[in-house]
Amino acid sequence: MILRALALTVLLASASGATAQVREEPTAVSPVTVMPPTLPPKVVATYPAQGETIAPGVLIVKVAFDQKMNPRAWNYGVAEGGEPLECIKTPRLLNDQKTFVLLCRVLSNRTYRVALNGERAGGFANLGDNPAEPLVLTFQVVRGEPVTSIARALKAAGLKSDEEPIAEAPKPPVRPAP
Repeated sequence: MILRALALTVLLASASGATAQVREEPTAVSPVTVMPPTLPPKVVATYPAQGETIAPGVLIVKVAFDQKMNPRAWNYGVAEGGEPLECIKTPRLLNDQKTFVLLCRVLSNRTYRVALNGERAGGFANLGDNPAEPLVLTFQVVRGEPVTSIARALKAAGLKSDEEPIAEAPKPPVRPAP
C-alpha cells in the first residue's frame, strides 16, 4: 500500500515536470542490544547439594540458576578452609542456558569449599551482565566406592548423556579434493 502511494507520487511528479528526489544513502543503525534491567541471578540447585557427602572420584559439579546466563561469564575457586578442586578450566553452559556443569576429580576424606563468584570481575552473570551473588558451596568426600566413569558421574548429578561437561568442538568443513 505504501509502495503504491510512493510510486504514484513519483509518477505524478514526473508527469508534472518536477523531479523526485530519492535518497540513495543507507541509514546507519547501531548493532546494540539493550537488555531490560534484571534482578541478580539466584542459584536454585547444585550438585553436590550444600553440605552433602559424596563418593570420591569423578565429579560433575552442577550449578543451576533461575534465569538464562551468559556462557562466557563465570568464575569459581577454592574458598577459605576448603581443599582445591581438580577441574578442567572452563564450565559448560547446558542447552537450558541456566545450568553450568564442570568436570572435576575429588579425593577421599576431604572437605571442599567452592567459591562461586568469589571474584566479582568475570563472574557468573545473566544475559544482561547482571552478576549473581557470591556463594560458597561446601561438601565432603568420604571413603567409598569411587566414581570412575563420566556415565556414573552424570547419573549422580541427575544429568542426561547429552549434558556432559565437555562439548565437542564443531567439525571443520569438508573441502573437496582438487
